[in-house]
Amino acid sequence: MRVLVCGGAGYIGSNMTALLATEGHEPVVFDDLSTGHRTAVAGAEFVRGNLADFELLLDVLSRYNIEAVMHFAAFIEVGESIRAPLKYYRNNVSNTQTLLSAMEAANVIRFVFSSTAAVYGTPKTVPVTEDLPKEPINPYGQTKLAVEKMCHYQSETGKLRYALLRYFNTCGAGANSTLGEDHRPESHLIPLTIQAAMGKRSEIRIYGTDYDTPDGTCVRDYIHVDDLCRAHLLALARLDGHRESVYNLGNGAGYSVREVVDTVKAVAGKDFRVVEVGRRTGDPPVLTSDATKAKSELGWTPQVPELEKMVSTSWQWHNENPDGYPD
Repeated sequence: MRVLVCGGAGYIGSNMTALLATEGHEPVVFDDLSTGHRTAVAGAEFVRGNLADFELLLDVLSRYNIEAVMHFAAFIEVGESIRAPLKYYRNNVSNTQTLLSAMEAANVIRFVFSSTAAVYGTPKTVPVTEDLPKEPINPYGQTKLAVEKMCHYQSETGKLRYALLRYFNTCGAGANSTLGEDHRPESHLIPLTIQAAMGKRSEIRIYGTDYDTPDGTCVRDYIHVDDLCRAHLLALARLDGHRESVYNLGNGAGYSVREVVDTVKAVAGKDFRVVEVGRRTGDPPVLTSDATKAKSELGWTPQVPELEKMVSTSWQWHNENPDGYPD
């Protein structure tokens, strides 16, 4: 299948592109490189462009005879979304509307959307199931939910078949540890902690040690990027027989902040300074995902559920690419 991967030069998008090619599909990457890296894309057609450009999108969809679209081109930083909400609504909502409009004009009906568990806000029960109320507590989560609703109503017209994948924390390096996480600036716990182990950061902070969890620190669900991309591929295959699908993805049990820090120390064989500070506002004690539906309907099971293995792939990539991608 010829698949347009929007945001295909980013962390998850580049791994998805690599898996599509490995599985015999023909990916075409569409990315404006505002946060992605051109050198993360190898062996696939690349088009530099912004999702606000309807004419370019229509041309690409038609010229490459695109049969499905995967969307990873959203802005993802919660804090930034609070400081600059209009930036997030413009890119995450308005630009996705433009993409869906171009798809409609080109008669492309298959759509896989990288959503987020942030649509649930602060869930009242964990692990989180797909039927819990959607109550986002920040603009980032609100913009993802707006796109989910847009997809639903577009599918009601018969012009769209879509799958939504919601997840918390993607981690690790995929494609045999050749495609890693390189956000600038970095905000995710595992790469931040690895930077501390590499001496590129003076310390790592643990926000809150008095939560009602086994070791007092927050517990979060982590999923290896290879497992995540496999779920997207399975969801794509299911679109031919189903108009709309929604899945949570995760390992279910979760790992604490202290477990992540200790695991990085063990994998790296290095010590570094850890500073314990007060809680951050809005951090729930536990956030884990119930992926029962994805397992039963897609036949999906995480192949790398162990935190040590997830961290090891990331550690390998960061050591082989100490300055990130060369671009």
